[in-house]
Amino acid sequence: MSLLQAPDNVEHLHPVEILRWAFATYGVEHVAVTSSFEDAVLAHLAVSADPAADIVLLDTQYLFAETWWLAEQVEHRFGAKIRIVKPRPEIVRDNLWQTDVEACCAVRKVEPLNRALEGKRAWVTGVRRADGPTRANTPVVSYDISRNLVKINPLALWTDDDVSLYAEINQLPVNPLTERGYPSIGCWPCTRPVAEGEDKRGGRWAGNAKTECGLHV
Repeated sequence: MSLLQAPDNVEHLHPVEILRWAFATYGVEHVAVTSSFEDAVLAHLAVSADPAADIVLLDTQYLFAETWWLAEQVEHRFGAKIRIVKPRPEIVRDNLWQTDVEACCAVRKVEPLNRALEGKRAWVTGVRRADGPTRANTPVVSYDISRNLVKINPLALWTDDDVSLYAEINQLPVNPLTERGYPSIGCWPCTRPVAEGEDKRGGRWAGNAKTECGLHV
């Protein structure tokens, strides 16, 4: 599929306009919107663009209770259709996160994501350039060669202030962990609060060289 279908001015469009273009171009049923529910912004934008948006939450077996709470709030308040994708049945809670974080993410995030994207033509994520150095060059639209689909990051250019303002204007529920020093939220065993001035993803896989879960590399 050619990326030439992307609007020439895609970097100057509001995220909801990018989502409307994506749903119209690829078909809303063929677009998966993945959200970690670190915040409610992407899910709200997706539902605003099309109430039928397929919003995916990967159940890693180790999500914070606050993350589940936020997802439920978005589902009940805004009518979002949230599809929970779990690891394969043979994957059970264990101590793999203590010994091999790469393998743990592979079976609890990467493999479930690949299943969630089966039959899809486009994948929408909440990745932003402001997330940190590893994401500083995130494109709005690209082609994921490994998964053979279009990858769309409608929030790529938004700053933390943009996200906060959107949430405030639309009175979105906030993940309680953000007020406790968690600017980036993943699984509870591998996420800690960050100190003031520290990289916002510094609390992810603390003590490991790992900076990405494998979904976006």
